[in-house]
Amino acid sequence: MSHLVSRRIENIYRDESRRVFATLIRLLGDFDLAEDALHDAFAAALAQWPRDGVPTNPRAWLITTGRFRALDALRRRVRLEAALPALAGQIDNDTDLSEQWDDEGTIEDDQLRLIFTCCHPALSADARVALTLREVCGLTTEEIARAFLLPATTLSQRIVRAKTKIRAAGIPYRFPEIHDLPDRLDTVRQVIYLVFTEGYSASAGIALTRPDLSGEAIRLARLLKSLLPDPETDGLLALMLLHESRRLTRTSPTGDLVLLKDQDRALWDPDLISEGQELVEAALKSRRFGPYTLQAAIAAVHSEADTPADTDWKQIVELYDVLTQVAPSPIVALNRAVAVAMRDGPLAGLILIDSLMMGGDLLDYYLAHSARAELCRQLGRTTDAVTAYERALALTEQEPEQRFLTRRIDELKAENK
Repeated sequence: MSHLVSRRIENIYRDESRRVFATLIRLLGDFDLAEDALHDAFAAALAQWPRDGVPTNPRAWLITTGRFRALDALRRRVRLEAALPALAGQIDNDTDLSEQWDDEGTIEDDQLRLIFTCCHPALSADARVALTLREVCGLTTEEIARAFLLPATTLSQRIVRAKTKIRAAGIPYRFPEIHDLPDRLDTVRQVIYLVFTEGYSASAGIALTRPDLSGEAIRLARLLKSLLPDPETDGLLALMLLHESRRLTRTSPTGDLVLLKDQDRALWDPDLISEGQELVEAALKSRRFGPYTLQAAIAAVHSEADTPADTDWKQIVELYDVLTQVAPSPIVALNRAVAVAMRDGPLAGLILIDSLMMGGDLLDYYLAHSARAELCRQLGRTTDAVTAYERALALTEQEPEQRFLTRRIDELKAENK
């Protein structure tokens, strides 16, 4: 029986711990205090539930226990820190909130408050990502550090500084004001997409993808969509689902990179594609969409093609034309140039890429050099292709990409002998 209860507690921790944590932050007003309270509550559950049985509402029990454990800890420390009595009194006066802890809407509101706090624009972009993964997703400091190839101490310091800034700047644990909501919501979406991007195409390391990170990003987007529906959030979720549908075909069994045109489309996930396409259509029909929806629409066109030759490149270029107007950037322009090359031939694309490179913004972006190299290769400009591939190789820290580029260079040099 105790073994079954322990398994039940493990499942509750997996499913409920971050929701309990979000509510404890609201009640206690402090990240570290809430974290300690969460762990104390689950420690108490491990000690008591095998003996007394699992309570009818485990979540409410955990919140109540965590809150009173925190209050007891504050009372024990009250003689050491003069500022603690006021905080302890504030928590102690919060006496009759248990009826709220059973309410799904209140729990969801607490999660949304936590997301907006972790993604506050006063924090740096790196801090927002790290804090969101740690506090909203519950990843350990070591897991986040491994994902971004940082020492655990560096990542830990980043999180500590973010929490310190939240306290020092008085960043409120609440929803943004109505007039601030669009910008703040976009910041949240940016953080979620940064997490997904690192998971879908890791910036460095031995593996091309980190499915744990892309999975967390999709979970966050689903949570955001359920808590605060918005067409552009639908577009973001669609974009991630459509990309994720291809993840298993992006590498070979040995971990080598497989280009889009060479992927086995029969292995793309049809359920993710179907859901992504439906979300794109709904977002587009709302006419209140933005860059994520447009990128998702481009991904949807790819997903509709049974073979690379069936891809509607004309439609993709037209979508990039709109995206360029909505959210212009050198990378968007580069992607458009590649699409133009597929529609009009490699020379047309190369002319556009060379023009972009002259602007200087893409000189240190390895994918720009890799794209240029591929077009030169198709045009028979072997020397230029090798030079561009070598520049791309020097710029990337991703091992599957490095192996792919090295093979391309070796093949071209062998052909040119």
